[in-house]
Amino acid sequence: MSTQSLDLTVVGWIGTEPRIFHESDGGVPYASFRLGSTRRWFDKGEGVWRDAQTEWFHVKAFRTLALNAARSLRKGDPVIVQGVLSTEEWAGTDGPRTTLVLDAVALGPNLAFGSSHFARTGSSAAAGSDEAPADVSGLEELPDDEGAGLAPADEPEPEPELALAAAG
Repeated sequence: MSTQSLDLTVVGWIGTEPRIFHESDGGVPYASFRLGSTRRWFDKGEGVWRDAQTEWFHVKAFRTLALNAARSLRKGDPVIVQGVLSTEEWAGTDGPRTTLVLDAVALGPNLAFGSSHFARTGSSAAAGSDEAPADVSGLEELPDDEGAGLAPADEPEPEPELALAAAG
């Protein structure tokens, strides 16, 4: 049973192959995997990197997020997971046990360790919600001197060669 919950972002590595449940039997799609996160810092006195204890989380994802995670992520991948942290207590053979559970709202690859190519799925609804997020892909940011915010991209930007010719 969960006792407390907290919004949290965890950076770490997938420790088990993501598993998907109810993908085709009509139930709510659900995916899970273990996530290990180890705090690392540079010890100036010794001139070496040090690692703290690895913290392990049981990550859960539902609906579209579960399907996309199971198709995109693998054991050993570096990821960033944002979600609601809670604890689950259960009885093990050694006695009472506690597991840190992260119910993912958003997750993806950590691009500090590699590159990725994003591909939209058929569903445009946000994972875990009934409303689709606003699509701002057709908007461009206004320059600072024209005010903050987004404006429709009515005119394409000039080609670099044309911009140089017009300036010269």
